[in-house]
Amino acid sequence: MAQLYRGGRPYPAGYPGRLTPHEVRTREFAACRRGVDPVEVREFQARVADELAALNETVQLLAEENDRIKRALRDWQTMHARECRSNEGHW
Repeated sequence: MAQLYRGGRPYPAGYPGRLTPHEVRTREFAACRRGVDPVEVREFQARVADELAALNETVQLLAEENDRIKRALRDWQTMHARECRSNEGHW
């Protein structure tokens, strides 16, 4: 697999980092003879950046919910283990 670059530096261990909405919005493309409409490119970048921001927010919320559920499960397991010890080990 070819080494990938980001910002002029190789990705750590060849793995790309997460794109940020800011990177998507500010990415510049080289002009070419038969280029694309820069307005369309910027509009598309804005749409992608907005969607990326929403997805990042969703991931953050899900990670927080996951942590909350894990804590609740650990608390329940701790409580249940104490009850089992007091009830001669029966679930």
